Amino acid sequence: MELHALAFDHAPVGLCILQNRIISRANLRFGEMFGLSAEACAARSIAEFYASQEDYRTIGERVYSAIADTGRYSDERVMRRSDGTLFWCRVRGQSTSPDNPFQKSVWSFADLSEDRPVVELTQREREVAILTCRGMTSKEIGLELALSYRTVEEYRARLLRKFGARKLAELVAKLAGMPL
Repeated sequence: MELHALAFDHAPVGLCILQNRIISRANLRFGEMFGLSAEACAARSIAEFYASQEDYRTIGERVYSAIADTGRYSDERVMRRSDGTLFWCRVRGQSTSPDNPFQKSVWSFADLSEDRPVVELTQREREVAILTCRGMTSKEIGLELALSYRTVEEYRARLLRKFGARKLAELVAKLAGMPL
């Protein structure tokens, strides 16, 4: 086995190569993380591993814009294993053709489930949680998601209750999986 193939196949994080959002190759850790063999991941749409079709669409739009601008993208999001269970995952990607972001790209996936348990959230709660972790204010989140400031505050209040946090800093720490 060539050295580069050995590094790809046995990397300690999940790796996959996407062509137009279809997996052309995945490594062993990617398959293990999602409950499949690496070979069984090939030719599948990456949509199968998103928490929802809505996530696939909305995150896909953000990915496309970011890669078109910078050639790279990263976030932390909830993903779905082949058995349907959800888990937090750190995702990073880079396109080989930023002028056509989804043509061919390389992605890494790190399972964060040991540090960050999944709390059942609506699509909008997930979006508000992610943008809160990015340090955005309620007004900035409202502009980003086309919501009123007051609506964002209501979502944040729900997140505080669901995560058992007393204040925003504690919520962010829990969302980020940081020890308190």
